Amino acid sequence: YYDNNIFPTIKEQKVFEKNLFNRTHRANAEIIMLDGITCLYRSNVDLFFYVMGSSHENELLLMSVLQCMYDSISQILRKNVEKRVVLDNLDVVMLALDEICDNGIILEADSGAVVQRVALRTDDIPIGEQTVAQVFQSAKEQLKWSLLK
Repeated sequence: YYDNNIFPTIKEQKVFEKNLFNRTHRANAEIIMLDGITCLYRSNVDLFFYVMGSSHENELLLMSVLQCMYDSISQILRKNVEKRVVLDNLDVVMLALDEICDNGIILEADSGAVVQRVALRTDDIPIGEQTVAQVFQSAKEQLKWSLLK
């Protein structure tokens, strides 16, 4: 939480999070008000993604942040958004979240821009893990540079 005044203790945070999960894990809605906080959420397989703002925040802006967050993570993880995969790639996921929001201030709402900033260079990925398109792109880049020399 970016504002320590909202939930000053860990106990209060856990109570809020438990109430939030209990109200959202079976619901089909995308937005709720809980304790004066606007909560937007999205679920996927075994994960829930939440974006929260004050009751005065624009819900459409919060929804665009949630959509950017989910789309960025989905693209980074190659559409394999599951708890295990997110935990295995937590460093890149956290970097993407840092690109979207810093200390509660929204910096980016375009998932393409976020992915471009945090994406691994294909040169750094072992050849066995690259897709065919990435291999061709890498070969094309190497050929281009060899011809320019």
